[in-house]
Amino acid sequence: MMEKLLFEIGTEEIPAKFMPGILKQLQELAAGKMQELRIPFENIKVYGTPRRMTFIAEGVAEAQADSTIEAKGPSAKIAFVSGAPSKAAIGFARGQGIDVKDLEVRGEYVYAVKHLAGQPVADLLPGLLLDILESLSFPKNMRWADYDFRFVRPIRWLVALFGEKVIPVEITGVKSGRYSMGHRFMQQSMKEAVETKGLLSAAINKVGNVVHSAVMGMQGAVEIPNADAYVQALADNFVMVDQDARRELIRQQVTELAAAEGGIAEIDEDLLEEVNYLVEYPTALCGKFEEKFLSLPKEAIITPMREHQRYFPVVDEEGRLLNKFITVRNGGKEFLDVVAHGNERVLRARLSDAEFFFNEDRKLKLEDRLEKLKTVSFQEGLGNMYDKSERLAKLAEMVKFAINVKVDDTNLKRTALLAKTDLVAGMVVEFTELQGVMGREYAKLDGEPAEVAEGIYEHYLPRFAGDELPKGTIGRIVGISDKMDNIVATFSRGLAPTGSQDPYALRRQALGIINILISSNYHMPLIKILAGALYLLNIKPEDTGKLIPQILEFFKLRLKNMMIEQGIRYDVVDAVFADERNDDLVDIYARCKALNAYVVLPEAEAVIQASIRVCNLCKKIETEVAISSALFADPAEQELHDVLIRLNKELIPDIVTYNYAGALKLAEQVVDPVNKFFDSVMVMDENIDVKNNRLALLEQAKEVTNAVGDLSCIVL
Repeated sequence: MMEKLLFEIGTEEIPAKFMPGILKQLQELAAGKMQELRIPFENIKVYGTPRRMTFIAEGVAEAQADSTIEAKGPSAKIAFVSGAPSKAAIGFARGQGIDVKDLEVRGEYVYAVKHLAGQPVADLLPGLLLDILESLSFPKNMRWADYDFRFVRPIRWLVALFGEKVIPVEITGVKSGRYSMGHRFMQQSMKEAVETKGLLSAAINKVGNVVHSAVMGMQGAVEIPNADAYVQALADNFVMVDQDARRELIRQQVTELAAAEGGIAEIDEDLLEEVNYLVEYPTALCGKFEEKFLSLPKEAIITPMREHQRYFPVVDEEGRLLNKFITVRNGGKEFLDVVAHGNERVLRARLSDAEFFFNEDRKLKLEDRLEKLKTVSFQEGLGNMYDKSERLAKLAEMVKFAINVKVDDTNLKRTALLAKTDLVAGMVVEFTELQGVMGREYAKLDGEPAEVAEGIYEHYLPRFAGDELPKGTIGRIVGISDKMDNIVATFSRGLAPTGSQDPYALRRQALGIINILISSNYHMPLIKILAGALYLLNIKPEDTGKLIPQILEFFKLRLKNMMIEQGIRYDVVDAVFADERNDDLVDIYARCKALNAYVVLPEAEAVIQASIRVCNLCKKIETEVAISSALFADPAEQELHDVLIRLNKELIPDIVTYNYAGALKLAEQVVDPVNKFFDSVMVMDENIDVKNNRLALLEQAKEVTNAVGDLSCIVL
């Protein structure tokens, strides 16, 4: 018979941003631990609210799966002498806990085979659930009372049910039972509810001593008779435990309420996810603010709404911001006007601050703030943000020439110099999320060219994984320069990322550069730019020589990981990265993409096999020589030579234009001449001149087959 296993961990409110990771981890831990204990189950569902994390394992067997353990013993010759067990066999059997007569002879050795019957699952569950509880890890932990145990928040209750049976688990003085907690504000205590129905004594008799006295006194306790009743029992007590259903309900409420107010809600998915884990019983409501605040830049209004208050902004059909917002209450529809009024007062204060800072900021132009950047430190020992701005202007010029693009030099330099000036503006000091955004707005108001204003904003992109990339050439160049300067400066201080530690977000910035280069198809010689960036930082030449290989490898590792995450085969990545001289990240990416698509084709195997044969012999080259037709002794040599001369000429346009798919197709023409060559001649001839000439011919064949990557690295 199959049962359901329910385990709920009730806590004080958990930070919303922790919850998605916690639930994923809980699901993986539950599945992994149950598999380790050989407990059959069908699937595992997880549920979460701000005060609980829960898993329900469905189709759990009542008995552990049977197992067979085999142990290899001494050889049969030693174990049995004249058919009788020796001391070695007797000792081995005793050590394995079986009778010597039960030893099995297989081939040349004896084996001890033990068949273990599965234990009742109910007996294993207390240890299993406690193990899962103690194995959970979190971004930040807490201790409470005098317990040494650490958890994301103090544990207040536990529900552990296998079918209808309570599984005993205890930690930090909290014992498991069948009582969960309803909504904090919308439910009476269990004790009051039971007394009202006249069922208190019956409930106590039913659960005996399992119910912890602290739970009995908590507000909103809810009895869970079994796992099947869990979701509905809590729903009846104003808790939606299904986070997916709760998320979609919030989306629906916000969308419909905005439409009812004559607008469209801008639903940011990250904000929706955060709000989802802030509430247990969502109810959307609409608030308003004074129209005078609409004179502020749109982002100056949306940022306080979204980042500080978790409000959804409302726009009209043309995308113009309306003086309305939607928030989600953790509760019912009672007194929504009072709740809306309170939220309006809070937002009004935020927007008043924004209005004040905006008006103060407008008293100075961005260029007037350059001097103030001298008061803002960049990195220890590396000057201030004014120094960085001047470096950016020079480094941007280097990047422009390196990637060979046309751009207005005056606007490029202007963007680089003004890129950081909004950091000393009051609006950005108060709302740091607006860096770049306010720089763009102030540049427009100052009358700067549109290309400069947009470049100031775009040079920060991408700000996080999945963020938009800069669309303008100036934004791309200054963005590459800014991130490169940050990376090089931090490495020069000996603060390269280690393990999971990356306090300066260098990995994210390196990926940002890579994504900008790839999306824009900018072929940039990385070593030259690194050398230029280090020179602008006044790094000593001897230190520059050590730092460049480190930073180059750092970039290449980011690119490797990115491509493997995209599904490019690891052996393809190895094949292309075999050429350590290549520092053009876009070229490396193009080669990997082309080779990854090619190696799965039926015709690829013959080319790879030919390349492997050629590469194996090329390892024996001791002296480089020029190929001499006079030393050819077999027609196969001349035929291969002629094909290679022709293909080398035809390869040049493909390599120059990065047409690596075409280069790989050309390599197919080498297969037959190479195979004939190996069938007809002995490469390692006794005549050393003939041998070296043939090896030189194979080296030329290798250059054709491996024009995109080292095909000998490919796993067939």
